[in-house]
Amino acid sequence: MTNALESRLELLTESAINELSNISRGIEKEGLRVGSNHFISQTNHPEALGHALTHPQITTDYSEALMELITPVSSSLDALLGDLSDVHAYVQNNLGDEVLWAGSMPCRINGNESIRIAEFGDSNLGKLKYVYRKGLDVRYGRIMQSIAGLHYNFSLSDDFWLHWQQALNDKQALQDFKSEQYFSLIRNFRRHSWLLMYLFGASPAADQSFLPDGGHPLMSFDDKGTWYLPYATSLRMGDLGYHSHAQSSLSVCFNSLENFTHTLEEAINTPYPAYEALGVEKDGEYFQLNTNILQIENEYYSSIRPKRTAGSNEKPIHALQQRGVEYIEVRCLDLNPFLPLGINASQVRFLDAFLVYCLVDDCPVISTEECQQIEWNFDTVVNRGREPGLKVKTKEGDALLSEQGVNLLDDIEKVASMLARSEAKGQNLQGGGESKALYQAAIAEQRSKLLQPELTPSACVLSVMRDESLSWPEFVGELSFKHQYTSQKQCDTGAVDEKYGAMAEESFLKEQALKSADLSEFSEFMTQYLS
Repeated sequence: MTNALESRLELLTESAINELSNISRGIEKEGLRVGSNHFISQTNHPEALGHALTHPQITTDYSEALMELITPVSSSLDALLGDLSDVHAYVQNNLGDEVLWAGSMPCRINGNESIRIAEFGDSNLGKLKYVYRKGLDVRYGRIMQSIAGLHYNFSLSDDFWLHWQQALNDKQALQDFKSEQYFSLIRNFRRHSWLLMYLFGASPAADQSFLPDGGHPLMSFDDKGTWYLPYATSLRMGDLGYHSHAQSSLSVCFNSLENFTHTLEEAINTPYPAYEALGVEKDGEYFQLNTNILQIENEYYSSIRPKRTAGSNEKPIHALQQRGVEYIEVRCLDLNPFLPLGINASQVRFLDAFLVYCLVDDCPVISTEECQQIEWNFDTVVNRGREPGLKVKTKEGDALLSEQGVNLLDDIEKVASMLARSEAKGQNLQGGGESKALYQAAIAEQRSKLLQPELTPSACVLSVMRDESLSWPEFVGELSFKHQYTSQKQCDTGAVDEKYGAMAEESFLKEQALKSADLSEFSEFMTQYLS
């Protein structure tokens, strides 16, 4: 363990450690609706699932087929996964002949136009969301937007922050301290996120229909149109995924809230010549919100984001500027196609330990040179993470990925022990043996992947595909229908249908109320929102 980490862990009082049982978590899980032929759905968002604009748990992301399932925030891990399981079951029970795709890389796609842009109705807010997505289409194309992932939201209680602030002898206003500390967490996350790509990356292959016609770095896997990289962990997070030449000019290394919001606000207000040449409307129809580097801050692609719940019609960046960071959103996680929910309790426990470690460890600001090193490590592990003898860059020089990963796990394990103690005390578990065993198992599972790369999800995906002579669509398709059957079988259908049926009805009423409250034409609404 590093001396810096050891000394900072000693600052955590028993009261602060106890508050770690009150971690607030939320999950946003994306997934394509897909037909039995493994092609992306062309149907409308099912009416039984409610209105995509106003439903709190069932919505769409970029496309009409790309569903997003959202859990309520919870400090209970069991409740978190229970909520995700229930909303899964309700959705899967109302998809007819379709299925929720279990992989991050998409099913078969019949060209750009086969990906229908999500529609949110004719309220001003609904139109704004549609035009924003039209803008993504003209800037990047729709195919890139067909990728799915899982976002993990994480925050700590104010009582924890008060104890931690006192331990650090910090005299700022509490919210300023929280924002500063969340940015410390984010910087360390970026330093070490290559480890998450290695451990949880599950998208080493893609179908031919997803790939650009002008060439790509992938190799042919079979004669069925599957392409791959032999040691890749997450093609979703590489250049085939969310990549933008316009955004490459942005230098965002997350050294402070002020730096972050200033950089993004500048991008939102700086014209980009290629987008200027397109304009914003044709024949009276808007097809992008503006011609700047970013239409809005959500267009900035990042593996992690600082977040603040925004009010009605409030821009997220303004919410951050005015009220500081409320939670962080981890955005680099692939769906694990072997798991019915794409994630399980063991991974959540590891993520919590990883994120708390990123918070409590020493965290200097990131220099331009280190920023480049961080990006190199991330990109290299995404494309070559399981390559024998692969090295990552550290401040002490190059180090074997496996050795550096084990060293990180040694440190993370110390934090996991504290989380186990806190969980046991929070649940009044005698001795805490069960919690300790669960956290130890979560760490041991990840350690085994560093010692045996063939145990990583990305390696397992390729192994099953190769052993069973399955293409990417066949492999994910089989698992998708299997998960759907399992979900439907295990679900308490009556209670789930009643709960989500009522939510669906209410969402339509909310959308009508929102539309009735519109007091201006869309062009005026859009101008006010972007100002």
